Amino acid sequence: MAINTLINYGSFAILSILWLAFGAALLFNQTILDNIWQVFRAFPLIAQLGIGLLLLPVVVGLWIWQTPWPLWLRLILVLGLGIATVYTFFPKQA
Repeated sequence: MAINTLINYGSFAILSILWLAFGAALLFNQTILDNIWQVFRAFPLIAQLGIGLLLLPVVVGLWIWQTPWPLWLRLILVLGLGIATVYTFFPKQA
């Protein structure tokens, strides 16, 4: 198995797990998302940049969830972002 294939499957698995955890927290305990956002914002700026780049779609989803926008808009944006991310990272045959 080529290294690119391992990277593709690994990144897909990691992002899928993160989005599933995001969805579970959204359904069962939304304060977890608030706590994760506060912890992320408490990191030094360089750490925020590094983590933000590595986990960009999930961090953007957390940011969207923290905005004062209407609930229906936040749900649509987070759900769309999650679906788009998982679809984009789905390993495809060459």
